[in-house]
Amino acid sequence: MRKVALDNGYFCMQLKSMSVQLRAIQKTMMHCTTGHWFSRRVLTTLAQILFLLKMPYLRRLAKSMRKPHGFVLLFMMHIIIGLLLYPIVLRCVGVPRRLKNYGNRSNLTSLATKKYEKAVQLNWNSPQALNNWGLALQELGAIVPVREKQTIIKTAISKFRAAIQLQFDFHRAIYNLGTVLYGLAEDTFRSGRPINAKEVSPDELYSQSAIYIAAAHSLKPNYSVYHSALRLVRSMLPLPYFKAGYLTAQPAHIPIAPHKDWQRSQFVLNHEGLQQVSRVDKHLSQNPSGRSQGSPPVDKSLVKVDIRDIVSVSACADLTLPQGAGLCIDTINGPIYLVADTWESLYGWLDAIRLVYTIFARGKSDILAGIITG
Repeated sequence: MRKVALDNGYFCMQLKSMSVQLRAIQKTMMHCTTGHWFSRRVLTTLAQILFLLKMPYLRRLAKSMRKPHGFVLLFMMHIIIGLLLYPIVLRCVGVPRRLKNYGNRSNLTSLATKKYEKAVQLNWNSPQALNNWGLALQELGAIVPVREKQTIIKTAISKFRAAIQLQFDFHRAIYNLGTVLYGLAEDTFRSGRPINAKEVSPDELYSQSAIYIAAAHSLKPNYSVYHSALRLVRSMLPLPYFKAGYLTAQPAHIPIAPHKDWQRSQFVLNHEGLQQVSRVDKHLSQNPSGRSQGSPPVDKSLVKVDIRDIVSVSACADLTLPQGAGLCIDTINGPIYLVADTWESLYGWLDAIRLVYTIFARGKSDILAGIITG
């Protein structure tokens, strides 16, 4: 008992001494607004030496303290040291003095976002830099006011998409895009406000999220994080298809048709290809659960694109196309032109077709087939 009491008394003396020394270093650091790197290095070394000198005592103290009050004192010591050292560490790594609130998460995240932006400017063709920029924006969107969140999240989506366009099999960016779309769908659904024609509905956002997460899992099936996320969102896919939606197409047997002959119809995409669905097709009638039943019948007058025949997929603009967002699928048999209702819808089709082709090129089509048909 006496030994523990002596240790506790000695502990209080050591804690007071350490606090005084740390406070002196902290005050010195506060005067170094933009100090030379050598001065920051010296002060950092002093702080490290101070801790090294105290380590033997801390180890002995931890072994000798057996009662609860001893551990409480030790815990309080760590809290005090952390509070004293936090501004010092920020100063040593070069955080500007204008950030008066050093613990402000929003300011630090904004600073990180600007750093990633500069990194992309220096290396504009780096998918990793774009992915990191998107992650920083996603983190910033979680802590900013609601009125600013949607703009930041949409910017994060554009960064993830840019990273994917640079590297189609970049599974981390694909998965991150799926998660940010899922969060946007949750926010849109909880808001309860009416959705106008130019906005994307929560159901469509959920479906897009499931597409990217399923693609990430297909590329990296051994990642447990992707597998867990897929179990959550798989039911949001238009099973047994990877993507379903509406596009405007000209008759397949007419090379160049006038605008009045173009018709808006449903298209479905799976691991094998993209196919137009006939209006009279009853196999695609929706059941109460919202899933498509059966497969579309084979009709040579309908547009059909096999994944193995695709050469490239890109957005296009041409006077021969009706009003809307143009989509060009270049195949070994020639180009096929389609028109999406909006540019947002077009980006979804572009990514989905490219992802299915990338999965096919990597020899993972069987995994994707198992997801949408299993």
